[in-house]
Amino acid sequence: MTSYQPWYHGNITRSKAEDLLSKAARDGSFLLRGSESIQGAYALCVLYQNCVYTYRILPNEEKKISVQASEGVPIRFFSVLSELVDAYYSPNMGLVTQLQFPVPKEEEVEDDPEPSSHPPQLPPRNYAASEGKDGEAKCPEHPCLSLSETYLQRLQLVDMTGVPDDHQKAIQEYFKTSICLDAEQVQNGNPNLPGLKKLTMAICKNLNSEISRALPTLEAFQRSLDQQLSPGIGRSRTQIYTDSGQAMSFRVEQLTKLLYSIEEKAKLAVFESVGYDGGHRKSLIPPVTFEVKLESLGISTKMFLKVDVESGKVYFKKSKDGPEEKYFVHNKMLQLVKSQKMHSKLVIVVETEKEKVLRKEFVFDDTKKREGFCQLLQQMKNKHSDKPEPDMITVFVGTWNMGNASPTHNINSWFQCKGQGKTRDDTADHIPHDIYVIGTQEDPLGEKEWTDNLKNELRNITNISYKPVAIHTLWNIRIVVLVKPEHENRISHIFTDSVKTGIANTLGNKGAVGVSFMFNRTSFGFVNSHLTSGSEKKLRRNQNYINILRFLNLGDKKPNPFDITHQFTHLFWLGDLNYRIEFASTEAEHIVTKIKQQQYQELLSKDQLNTEKDEGKVFLHFDEEEITFAPTYRFERYTREKYAYTKAKATGTKYNLPSWCDRVLRKSYPLVHVVCQSYGCTNDIMTSDHSPVFATFEVGVASQFVSKHDPNSASQGGIKFMNCVATLLTKSKTKFFIEYHSSCLEKIVKTSEGENTEHSDGSIKVRFGSQVELIPIISDPEYLLDQHILICVKSTDCDESYGEGCVALRAAEYCYTEFHVTLTHHGERTGTLTGGIQLRTSEGKQTEKLYDFIKVEKDDPATSKGKGSDNTNKSALAHAIDISNPNYMGVCFKAGRAIDKGWSYSLPVADLHPGNLSPKKTVYDVGSRSPTGKAPSPVGEEEKPSEMFDNPLYGAMGKSWPKEQEPQHKGHLPTPDAIFAFPKAADVEADRPPVPTPRNRSFTFSTETKPPSAPIALNPTSFKKPVMPSRSEGGSGGSANARPPLPVRSRPGLPDPQPPKPTRDYRDSTELPSKHRQPARSGQPQPKESKANLMVGWLID
Repeated sequence: MTSYQPWYHGNITRSKAEDLLSKAARDGSFLLRGSESIQGAYALCVLYQNCVYTYRILPNEEKKISVQASEGVPIRFFSVLSELVDAYYSPNMGLVTQLQFPVPKEEEVEDDPEPSSHPPQLPPRNYAASEGKDGEAKCPEHPCLSLSETYLQRLQLVDMTGVPDDHQKAIQEYFKTSICLDAEQVQNGNPNLPGLKKLTMAICKNLNSEISRALPTLEAFQRSLDQQLSPGIGRSRTQIYTDSGQAMSFRVEQLTKLLYSIEEKAKLAVFESVGYDGGHRKSLIPPVTFEVKLESLGISTKMFLKVDVESGKVYFKKSKDGPEEKYFVHNKMLQLVKSQKMHSKLVIVVETEKEKVLRKEFVFDDTKKREGFCQLLQQMKNKHSDKPEPDMITVFVGTWNMGNASPTHNINSWFQCKGQGKTRDDTADHIPHDIYVIGTQEDPLGEKEWTDNLKNELRNITNISYKPVAIHTLWNIRIVVLVKPEHENRISHIFTDSVKTGIANTLGNKGAVGVSFMFNRTSFGFVNSHLTSGSEKKLRRNQNYINILRFLNLGDKKPNPFDITHQFTHLFWLGDLNYRIEFASTEAEHIVTKIKQQQYQELLSKDQLNTEKDEGKVFLHFDEEEITFAPTYRFERYTREKYAYTKAKATGTKYNLPSWCDRVLRKSYPLVHVVCQSYGCTNDIMTSDHSPVFATFEVGVASQFVSKHDPNSASQGGIKFMNCVATLLTKSKTKFFIEYHSSCLEKIVKTSEGENTEHSDGSIKVRFGSQVELIPIISDPEYLLDQHILICVKSTDCDESYGEGCVALRAAEYCYTEFHVTLTHHGERTGTLTGGIQLRTSEGKQTEKLYDFIKVEKDDPATSKGKGSDNTNKSALAHAIDISNPNYMGVCFKAGRAIDKGWSYSLPVADLHPGNLSPKKTVYDVGSRSPTGKAPSPVGEEEKPSEMFDNPLYGAMGKSWPKEQEPQHKGHLPTPDAIFAFPKAADVEADRPPVPTPRNRSFTFSTETKPPSAPIALNPTSFKKPVMPSRSEGGSGGSANARPPLPVRSRPGLPDPQPPKPTRDYRDSTELPSKHRQPARSGQPQPKESKANLMVGWLID
């Protein structure tokens, strides 16, 4: 039906079709492409008056096709596309204009076959010989001659010492004559290679007899290990094994499988006899001792902290070999607070026997030691947790181009994250990860051999027998997923797929393999790709990425508008991406010098992946940990001291400059917990010209939800979207609507058509006036706050997506929240969506998460000058800033530059008064929201409020406004008041720009300032009653003047609300709870060092 026609463009994207028509710039220009919404359908795109009109071409039950044109025009059916196009060259056929000028395809430059110093790889098992190049089939004589000569020449270069003479003659005879006969047999349809079979049988004559003798014995031994004996099966198998007429390779494979089976069953029997199940609780992590300095009263005291993960205790000792009398058990270790300014400092918050909470500062030898200590304590908390399901796991992601060479026997350093870059400390060597994802390229091993190697390596390191849950291979590109045994039942919905991007997108020497699965209620996706090589082929690599993004079919197989970047809570993309650094070849020695000096920034500024990513061409909104390791390609094999950056070719010298080809990137939903713990490469694995790369991540996961409340008595939840405005970068002339997708909804929800406004820059602004309320299947906040809503803006004419985005419900935990989402489609930025979201949940609260155990705070200048952290001078204290995961905020900073994450939220302003807003010139700080939505500890009435950051979107924040004069921000983001009082739809400015990414702010209040006289309403014109989440800090009511809300403790007519306490936060030493704390006398401050004296006395005296 779709034989070659110049106007048919196959499965190009909608945006690409618009670009081609715009370049044509003539009314009546047209092209056809495949439909993105309906399989087997087409889209007819027509240019008229600089706008693109799209018509669907649908097949009926009889396979006839027709155009969905204007109403009132008779529908005509056609057998093939060419007939349809010819008919619509005529006017008055229901199109906006008749077809006149077909737009041809753009010519693509295909990849040249890559030269290699290795012998050409034989086709894999699933590669049919008939799929070879046309030239090979037309002239059988020449390939045979060249094949024979090639291998005879190579045979002369092989050291044959130790090979028997008769075997040498047999191999030479095969290459002289039999290999050509085998080639002819293949061309005639017989793929059995009889000549090769005869050769292997002759060489393995003695081995064949040994196998016939050994197999029955091994099988009898195997049956003795079986729990249930099955008489009769053994005899039939023995008869099969002793059939010496079978292919030698088959018999060796049977022998290998039998040996593997015996090994596994023997281990299982031995493990069961000693009570070892390979599980998490059986892994043995030896006690580790850290030498630290206790900082108190400006005095440093040497101490030793011994962590015993197995017993769940942390010992505080005055000497390394001293008595172990003073210790804390795991449930008394309340929180670890990392210092951001001093990377080796850690605050440990503990609860004493007298139920006093103490907070002490320790300084480790270096940052890696501090990280090792934190990881051990997290492992201890997790191991001894009484929770039935984990809420945090760690994931190892590794990628290695093996260079078609078998690995060494010891690759432990890869899995232990040893080498260069952000690496793990020795103290964390024995901490096992929950999931290992290993991607390889140019992998010469079979699936079982490689998987068994990985399992053995991990068993040696962790004492755990990991379970393979997914393995997928495309030629020599492979991905393997291994999990702890106790997680095997938590893994579900496993999908695998692959995409070829080799020559003409038909060869699998380049491409990608992918795996996706659910871990309880959290979805994971992993993509291992090997992209086009060559420094000059950057654009081809970009196209490889787009093709993989579009056609890799993971997760839900049903057609939907969301590609893999929106399908999973966490998507990890790894592999040999082959992006190079763009320097002239004459700069090779300069590059090597910079590498030896470990001065990577200049080189990274020329890294193709970084530049293409910054320009939004590939990996839009993906995140990569900072690179602090040397380029991983191209080394001389068996050394890591020299880069082999030149290669002699017939056409001259080719340069492969040292580059970071091997990478690990990730993309996660908004407001989820994910932290990169390590990112680097090994130094001691040298069989390939690439070094293996490792990355480890701490990831929050959601459990299967079981409500503790009666579902009949629970109040119904609600999710309201309002004031939505989409700005679309398109020339299409159509109407649009929004679709809301989520697993927390019973069905997909669609809005009515929006109102279009065209702009001079070519974009279209679409306003969706009516608010939409979504009804979740469960309203408990424990469940609902972990959910996300996927949003898709679609056209009414073709039901195709013009952009997708994601909104986290956690953003609206406390009150109405405005959001700003970048819309993307097939990896391209297609526009933005702004609006507001309000959440209504039932009564309840979230439980404390394991990842809340560790916080990061920014040191206050007044308290970080060697005087310890027990200073209780409240006027000198500022709020701790939680930056344990900067990605919660939608913007992160790397190497001094801001990186757009594709979304932002106006964080809830719990307590705000204009008189307390003062400017503070500062670098970027992340707002004080933990992933569980926990607000920072409130400032006491007598404390000095923390300062407000200057925000250019609001103007200067330092000035106060009179009550009778509200500031006007025409053409800018509304003031914070707008978060609490929203005007009617008719009052909204017609051309209000999308909500820009706001800088996150900390708001405080002072009870000494006279509050406004009336509370503020939550958009009373839009709701019959305000949505009041159970954990909200906002209030309700009505007010004629839109002013900032009153502090919650001062709102008249409202009971004092209980502050939400989903987790405990002990970062502010002034807020440590204590049941036995003596109240300060009136007018008399507490002693500043009381807790310091208590802690020092308890630990040292």
